[in-house]
Amino acid sequence: MSDRGYFAGIDVGTSYIKVVIIDEKNKITGSFIDRTSPDLQKSIKNGYGKAVSSASIPNNAVKHVTATGFGRENVSFANSVVTEISSHAKGAHHYFPKKIIIVDIGGQDTKIIKIDSKGKIQGFKMNRKCAAGTGSFLEEIAYKLNIPMDEMNTLAAKSDKETALSSFCTVFASTEIITRIKEGEKIEDMVKGAFESIVRRVIEMDTLIGTVVITGGVVTYNDVILKILSKQFRKEILTPPKPQLSGAIGAALFAKEEKN
Repeated sequence: MSDRGYFAGIDVGTSYIKVVIIDEKNKITGSFIDRTSPDLQKSIKNGYGKAVSSASIPNNAVKHVTATGFGRENVSFANSVVTEISSHAKGAHHYFPKKIIIVDIGGQDTKIIKIDSKGKIQGFKMNRKCAAGTGSFLEEIAYKLNIPMDEMNTLAAKSDKETALSSFCTVFASTEIITRIKEGEKIEDMVKGAFESIVRRVIEMDTLIGTVVITGGVVTYNDVILKILSKQFRKEILTPPKPQLSGAIGAALFAKEEKN
């Protein structure tokens, strides 16, 4: 098995480090996701080692490593680097080889990327000025409600109300949550309101006409957001099998192209 060619993609995000190992047929043979720690080098090496281990291959079986994400320049052993816009476009086009609009909702930013049927980037927008509509926004809401992040989706699914928070600024939304708690609003309604605020933020960022593909860790664990988007646009919203790994998969595909 080790004499075959393998390729690695490392997506060093602000909140999580994602690593994917693919073989010559583009099949994912190993992967690993972990929180990005202050010791970035340690997080990167640990994540890569765990991904290689999950693929059951020795380190020298990996022929090329491509890094992406905000911390891509910190991957000292990477053979090449690509921007996060390019890697997310590549990863999404791999699963949906047609003209699409990619919405990546990450821990600290939201990206909207438009590509044509050949995967060429036609334009993109990023929300980086604040945590509005991101995973950090949900973490703050979960903190204020004193609930675990992994319970938010289950709670939101129980709500039959449409009560979006009036602000998707993290600071103002936190204040609004406190007010709603005092008014006795149900927790599930407040959580769903936070989800609806994320959707509203995405809609306000750009026009989403055509096939929409959602990626990122937020939708990986919160499929209620997909349902809200589908209802808003009155059409199916697509998502790849492993939404949180989209950027890392794209980087791995670039690694294979570079080596070949």
